[in-house]
Amino acid sequence: MSDPLYRKEILRLAADAHGAGRLPSPTVTGTAHNPACGDKVVIDLETDAQGRVVAIAQEAKACVLTQASASILGDRLKGASREDVEDLANALGTMLVANGDPPPAPFDPYSAFRGAVTHRNRHHCVLLPIEAVLDAFDKAANQLE
Repeated sequence: MSDPLYRKEILRLAADAHGAGRLPSPTVTGTAHNPACGDKVVIDLETDAQGRVVAIAQEAKACVLTQASASILGDRLKGASREDVEDLANALGTMLVANGDPPPAPFDPYSAFRGAVTHRNRHHCVLLPIEAVLDAFDKAANQLE
């Protein structure tokens, strides 16, 4: 397949589906939905007292780009804080919109999405799982208030 949106690397990430499923007792659950295409992501997080991710599970009923992005989070999000996820969202946004550098480790597998730079309508697909994680962190913060 020659389409840069569907490189082998992206297809492999989606097929690996790291963290697929649900946690039995999550600390918090976040969701994100893309009404333009119907993609939906549910993220379960277990966090420690400092707000860092201890465990993650993800359920993506979505296109291969969203599934691949969710799989990266399922594999790489442990130990991350809300600030780390915000930094990831900013770095990924810069990569997609301004053709900037990919996010640094541990989120460097997002470099696989370089082919989406010229497909603005697909940027939201890549960012959707991150939005679900941020939604989970927001809900966790609201529980503390």
